[in-house]
Amino acid sequence: MMTGKIVLLSILCSILAASAQAEELASATPSMEWNQPDQSPRELALRLAAGDAGEGYQVHDGFWSGTLEKDVPILLEVFLFEGNDYRFSAANTDPNSHLVLSIFDIWGYVTGADYSHGASYSTAGISVFRTGRYFVRLVMTEGDKADACMVYSYK
Repeated sequence: MMTGKIVLLSILCSILAASAQAEELASATPSMEWNQPDQSPRELALRLAAGDAGEGYQVHDGFWSGTLEKDVPILLEVFLFEGNDYRFSAANTDPNSHLVLSIFDIWGYVTGADYSHGASYSTAGISVFRTGRYFVRLVMTEGDKADACMVYSYK
């Protein structure tokens, strides 16, 4: 009877220790939760893309996020399908920055249209006439270093 209580007590202690260790680890690692109450770059980019919903666009669940530096472009390869319209929306939280989105075809020619851009956001779109690889370039032309996020929608 006594050994059963000891085993039960040791199991309980190990569960409590593991719980405390998991809690300590969770508080030590930075949160990757994009839906925090403060404005994250992804939240701002999703807000831009949500404006397209009234026009029949659906926001895709994929996104790109990272840190941008002034005049150091990020080039993303995307595979787009003929007959669809795509809109790309990018944002960051630095009000002193200026983002520019551009879309290129496989030969490096600018294609698509720049819809809007402001202090910390930019949107661009394309109606695809040929299925294939395209490239989206995101560059911060003003500002310092900033975290940014890009999402896309399609119809």
